[in-house]
Amino acid sequence: MSEAYICRGARTPIGRFGGVLSSVRPDDLLASTIRAATEHSGKLELSDIDDVIIGCANQAGEDNRNIARMALLISGLPPDVPAITINRLCGSGLNAIGMAASSIRSGEAEIILAGGVESMSRAPLVLPKPETAFSRKAEIFDTTIGWRFINPIIKNKAILKSTYEEGCLSVPNQFAEIDRPEKCDVEYLDYNGEKKILNAEGLLATCIQHEMDHLEGILFIDYLSKLKKSMIIKKLSKIKSPRIVV
Repeated sequence: MSEAYICRGARTPIGRFGGVLSSVRPDDLLASTIRAATEHSGKLELSDIDDVIIGCANQAGEDNRNIARMALLISGLPPDVPAITINRLCGSGLNAIGMAASSIRSGEAEIILAGGVESMSRAPLVLPKPETAFSRKAEIFDTTIGWRFINPIIKNKAILKSTYEEGCLSVPNQFAEIDRPEKCDVEYLDYNGEKKILNAEGLLATCIQHEMDHLEGILFIDYLSKLKKSMIIKKLSKIKSPRIVV
């Protein structure tokens, strides 16, 4: 069995929700990343790429209809290079890389470009078609985060519903059902290893408390950065029980 190696990588900066990258389409973001990853390919002919595998969780707007293929064409890769988009929600990009590695190790491919793309800022509002003629019922769904077009079978079964709601995509809904502190102080280590204290209020405090309860001290606040401006805490103090003052 062959071994799989990551030979080159590229990425865009991480922006805030509604931030500097919000004016850029996700297929353009991905296309620019593909170009950056392949522009110094040396002796590699771009036509030698066996496949492009990209993970994308939303796929409700400009990232619909196989964004991997669309971005490939925009980037200038040869049109005879195939591409596939996969969806395992938050693990989509990682899963894409895993699939690429498996294909290479099994001998199905030699060179695969794999990664992920997402733009929550550009996720659209969607309006379902009416189910009957002359219907006066209209709903609108925000595809930025969470579940939409819920199947009644799952919606009406408490066990299935609770299983899904434990996922990160429905955390905001879960907050409304749990009594959480309005304020909290959290002691953590910043990127430089310096100990600091975050004074959190409102939804940010709620999110922190939720993460503390369920993730044993590991805190990820990415899309919540707009609630605390530019502050994004990636990891709490390595202390098993970080100090929380309510």
